Amino acid sequence: MKAIVYEAFSAPPRLTTVPDPTPENHGVVLKVMATGVCRSDWHGWMGHDPDIELPHVPGHELAGIVEAVGKDVTRWQVGDRVTVPFVGGCGACPQCHAGHQQVCDHQFQPGFTHWGSFAQYVGIHQADLNLVALPDNLGFATAASLGCRFVTAFRAVVDQGQLKAGQWVAVHGCGGVGLSAIMIASALGAQVVAIDITSDKLELARRLGAMATIDATQVASVPEAVREITGGGAHVSLDALGHPTTCFNSIASLRKRGKHVQVGLLLGDQATPALPMDRVIAHELEILGSHGMQAHRYDVLMAMLHKGTLAPDKLIGRKIGLADSIAALMQMDSFQGTGVTVITDFS
Repeated sequence: MKAIVYEAFSAPPRLTTVPDPTPENHGVVLKVMATGVCRSDWHGWMGHDPDIELPHVPGHELAGIVEAVGKDVTRWQVGDRVTVPFVGGCGACPQCHAGHQQVCDHQFQPGFTHWGSFAQYVGIHQADLNLVALPDNLGFATAASLGCRFVTAFRAVVDQGQLKAGQWVAVHGCGGVGLSAIMIASALGAQVVAIDITSDKLELARRLGAMATIDATQVASVPEAVREITGGGAHVSLDALGHPTTCFNSIASLRKRGKHVQVGLLLGDQATPALPMDRVIAHELEILGSHGMQAHRYDVLMAMLHKGTLAPDKLIGRKIGLADSIAALMQMDSFQGTGVTVITDFS
């Protein structure tokens, strides 16, 4: 099969031919029909993830068709249209038994713990537990855009942030995760303040439901600007980028007893940022993490998609070919372009 492979961290990947995967007894092989290019893939390519062994194929936001089925799989058959959470559970640990596969003690992640979906085919483990069926009317590109950024934002806003209609939410960073969070929060009836450093992303944020926007380069203090707009601070605030500055600003943007949800990854030398803990204590703030979403929670998301409450297809920016993903991956940290870039041509 054709695949994008890198043999050293931060070195240019290459398009090459590698052996096709075979399914584990409990797994399947998917023919990849679409896969997103995500900042998490960039972190992996940079060497920030200790699970990656070289040489490596990136890619974890995917949708496709079941191509081969392991002998122990009972719920899926060749030809099924599916997607998969970017964090898969083992099905045997205490976290999985409690329904928290997104923090499984023995989790697997395509594109990190094993070869991913920047390829024509990808192997998925524990298929009966982790695959999600796709309705026929949901396109593969849209389904792939759900795989990491959208479902992560959904869990961050709905399950972790427990955002309610009428509340203010601040979203720091208007990339794929941030724009997803804005759309979801708006659908819930919340009031959204979007923060970024580029005008085109802020304009898209407004189109997706943000009531107010802040260009972080044009204000003296982002937290003060958020508190002024919201009349005292956000009820919920998300760092959707993953940077010490946006993490600090998100916490400092909260009103008393507000919730900060860390969604963007802070890795490498940024993994231990300075936090305003004096404010956390004095204002009884909550700091929460959000790491993917379980397959069994997709039913709530799919119901909202069916009703038209959410339209993740609006988040898709560019559709590219497999060869074009090399440049897209290497340039991920420059924050170019708007929306989600999706690979749809694997020829």
